[in-house]
Amino acid sequence: MKLLLSIIIAVFFYTSSLAQTIKSKLKLIAKQQYPNDYTMQEFVFDLQKKGYNYMARVTDAEVKLIAAKQYPDDYSMQKFVYEQQSSAKSYMKSVTDEEVKLIAVRQYPADYTMQQFVYDQQLSAKAFMKRASNIAIKAKARIEYPDDYSMQKFVYEQ
Repeated sequence: MKLLLSIIIAVFFYTSSLAQTIKSKLKLIAKQQYPNDYTMQEFVFDLQKKGYNYMARVTDAEVKLIAAKQYPDDYSMQKFVYEQQSSAKSYMKSVTDEEVKLIAVRQYPADYTMQQFVYDQQLSAKAFMKRASNIAIKAKARIEYPDDYSMQKFVYEQ
């Protein structure tokens, strides 16, 4: 019984200490951003606290790592990046053109928002090149950029 009570007390103090450490870190972030504006410090602290709590509950470890790498000391930005990356990851799972998807993934293997951007650009350019009528310029563009429809389109339009 004493052992269990000791463990409970230790966990309580550890948790309490961790919460104080997080709170201090969030206050420091706010103070660094607005050293002379207490109202803005409170506002930033609240944003950081919401971001921290959000990031503590997220489930996609891969996307969480992307967000934490981009903004290691800014939890509100981690939340923003996590939401953007998570949405783009879902989008990339749903795309249908595997060739274009491969182009996007090859260019940005660890950034789903950039994969989505590249996928959309490449897909649009691929459709353009399919409709392009000048066979000679089309062939030249394919030779110069066999794996990049955006660049093929660029060459074609020159």
